[in-house]
Amino acid sequence: MVMEKDTYKTILKPSAEALFKEKGSKFFGYAFPVSSEEDVKEHIESLKKQHHSARHWCYAWQLGKSYEHYRANDDGEPSNSAGMPIYGQLQSFDVTNILIVVVRYFGGTKLGVGGLIQAYKTTAQMALENCRIVRRTIDETFLLKFEYPEMNTVMRIIKDEDIKLVNQKMELNCEFEISVRKKEAERVFELFKNTYKVTIKRLDN
Repeated sequence: MVMEKDTYKTILKPSAEALFKEKGSKFFGYAFPVSSEEDVKEHIESLKKQHHSARHWCYAWQLGKSYEHYRANDDGEPSNSAGMPIYGQLQSFDVTNILIVVVRYFGGTKLGVGGLIQAYKTTAQMALENCRIVRRTIDETFLLKFEYPEMNTVMRIIKDEDIKLVNQKMELNCEFEISVRKKEAERVFELFKNTYKVTIKRLDN
């Protein structure tokens, strides 16, 4: 049986600038933590202002804790000579929620497709090597609803199972938002579902 992945790797801070030179061309590499395509656009626009006289701003990004969304862009370089080699490094480092941009200043000598692939791949690799990569767990969130007399029972389960309490509203009717690591989620769900006078429902992350 294949265990479902419940961790992912990412970065928390942008990388230091990486510089790779080849036959007069300069390649500047950057890695950014991103959580949406909006973030991606902002970083690319910012780099275009910073490097306004560059020739190409090629990039690749991967989004989603399950690595489900990605895009690669050659920005005018020959097809698959820039975006895909950059994306290949995101795969090689097994990271997500990251944008890598490689900015190229043309040095007058053509590198050929093979030379470009190597240059973009190397610059992307250097940018990622400039980052501290961290591992995060994939969590599921649930909403618990119960009346105040059930508080002790609920709190005991939360303590025993070392469950993260995200939000709580305690009145006559109590609502707790809890976060559970994905591989434990089904078991914890059943635990509360079978607890008298407590209702539990999954929240969309």
